[in-house]
Amino acid sequence: MSTRIPFLKGHGTENDFVIVPDPDNAIDLPPAAVAALCDRRAGIGGDGLLHVVRSAAHPEAKSMAAEAEWFMDYRNGDGSIAEMCGNGVRVFARYLQRAGHVTEGDLAIATRGGVKTVHVSKDGDITVGMGRALLPEGDVTVSVGERSWPARNINMGNPHAVAFVEDLEHAGDLLAPPPFSPATAYPDGVNVEFVVDRGPGHVAMRVHERGSGETRSCGTGACAVAVATARRDGVDPAITGTPVTCTVDVPGGTLVITERPDGQIEMTGPAVIVAEGEIDAEWLEGTAGA
Repeated sequence: MSTRIPFLKGHGTENDFVIVPDPDNAIDLPPAAVAALCDRRAGIGGDGLLHVVRSAAHPEAKSMAAEAEWFMDYRNGDGSIAEMCGNGVRVFARYLQRAGHVTEGDLAIATRGGVKTVHVSKDGDITVGMGRALLPEGDVTVSVGERSWPARNINMGNPHAVAFVEDLEHAGDLLAPPPFSPATAYPDGVNVEFVVDRGPGHVAMRVHERGSGETRSCGTGACAVAVATARRDGVDPAITGTPVTCTVDVPGGTLVITERPDGQIEMTGPAVIVAEGEIDAEWLEGTAGA
């Protein structure tokens, strides 16, 4: 292995990522190494890591290689594997554009949540086709301290519990995962969104991301929030035949979410590459045994 491994740093509405280009899937990234890279004091720092691999080179993505050349092998900040990351897909696409792998226009990116369609513009926002939301039945409750709220169970390729609150401060510090019930609703944990209204078709949210703590933004969470808001307001595009758009303010910026009559959800927002450099491979190897 080379003594130095290239990396980049990027963010989408301040949801930030370490980007490790590895087209041939040759770099070993065990959970401890990912957690070390994402450590904000002893590593590079990030909410998660984007491992950039050709689909044909990764066992989890080979079946998608005919549809999408590139696979987003996404990891949470604690090293655990996640199905999808909406902000991460935009930053992933921006990296592919910067590296010359793609140009402006449409492309497909493989994820553990399926193949996502992306529209890349040179300097402006990036739009991601996020697929359809699944709305499992059953009541869910989330809690912070003495307060509890009913939550909408929504799956965007990863699980979400969306709670509408009077004040975003009621979410507390969001350092620890907010308790939820019943425990059977989310056997592998859940992303929890706390939401307040800002105006018609306009909400604001805070989120505890499973495996990362509170983050400045969550793309799949913003999509879940938009769907939950529409259903709370009695709006379902599949019934009305008209797309519904929701502006979602997150601590790191703003995302615009559109749900179409066929159920497909599109998310539009910024994606920025802020730096690039090299990881010391000897240090990285040492973290694996940490």
